[in-house]
Amino acid sequence: MTIMTLNKKILIPLLALFLAVAAGGGWFLWQQQQTGKAAAAKAIANAPKQLYTCSMHPFIIREKPGLCPICGMELIKKIQENSAPVARTAEQVSLSPTQRVMANVAVTEATTESLNKEINAVGIVQYDQSRQARITAWVAGRIDKLYLNSVGATVSKGSPVAELYSPDLVTTQEEYLLALKSRNQLKGSSFPSIAQQGEGLVASSKERLKLLGVTNGQIARLEKSGKPGYRLAISSPFSGVVIEKMVQQGQYVAAGELLFNIADLSRVWVELELYENEFSSIRIGQEVEIRSQSSPGSVFTGRIAFLYPFLDPKTRTLKARVEMANPGMKLKPEMFVNAVIKMPLQSAVVVPLTAVIDTGKRQVVWVERSPGVFESRNVQVGQRNSMMVQILSGIESGERVAVSGAYLIDSESQLK
Repeated sequence: MTIMTLNKKILIPLLALFLAVAAGGGWFLWQQQQTGKAAAAKAIANAPKQLYTCSMHPFIIREKPGLCPICGMELIKKIQENSAPVARTAEQVSLSPTQRVMANVAVTEATTESLNKEINAVGIVQYDQSRQARITAWVAGRIDKLYLNSVGATVSKGSPVAELYSPDLVTTQEEYLLALKSRNQLKGSSFPSIAQQGEGLVASSKERLKLLGVTNGQIARLEKSGKPGYRLAISSPFSGVVIEKMVQQGQYVAAGELLFNIADLSRVWVELELYENEFSSIRIGQEVEIRSQSSPGSVFTGRIAFLYPFLDPKTRTLKARVEMANPGMKLKPEMFVNAVIKMPLQSAVVVPLTAVIDTGKRQVVWVERSPGVFESRNVQVGQRNSMMVQILSGIESGERVAVSGAYLIDSESQLK
């Protein structure tokens, strides 16, 4: 009895302890299970939702699949970025590598160099007015012969263009021959005044012939032959092309009447039309490149010789005259041409034109401060050409600026 009683006293506490431990372990396991379920539920609640977007309009984001409200395309699953873009400040934007590729963002370094500014203008080829001449009749008479029968005919300097018969011219030649004969007769006089009078008659008669258009060579031939010529050859003052023909053979003309209009086309003028905002950059002596559609691939060069002191009230443009050679006479008067005026500018910080965003009130350039982080800078721009623009203030040489996708970066900044 004593042993059985002792065993009962030991077994009962052990059994109670075992039951207590089993109950505690079960409660602990149940508590862990509940905690795990709660954590899983919290993780599910905090997990990012699957969003849907349009491949053509990525700003369209929906929680359920469907159609794009703009283009009607089926929405696709939006790829969640590992690190979402964060606006560091009001003027900074961070882009992930995927966003940079989708936005086609490209950067380049700002450099210090001198630009060649180009001003494009249109112009019209004109005659060189210093190389035009009007051939007129110096004395009234009849056109007995024409050497130039059509407009466009070429003529050399000193060559005859027409022969004119004039009774007044014949009379003046006879007077000159009489004056020569009188001078020879009075030359041997013992009275110097009489000899001088003979010289005076010859000089006055010769001057009258010159006033009628007779050249020194023609006068010399008259003295040699001793007979008056019944036809006066009218010569061209220089080489050129007939641009106007006003008379016919056999026609009677009055003194001073126009016979031909001749122009030398070996050199021409090109009158350019320049807008008001381009006046300050134009200087006399600047080189100009001229291109014509009639001569593709050919480039003609000239220099600005004159700036007209007034504007055209209809077009609000100023004319600049370019004087230039015309090899092969490829440039025809009244022909339209394109001109490029190149002007070297002072050295300055320059960036591509696409890097500058003009908001209307300010000019902005996005500078990459660190990989993927862009900062906006207000800049002051200077002169520009077709590809580059000067930056007078706002960025320094060597800084990396966005030259492609800058508008998308600016849009991202506005959304933030």
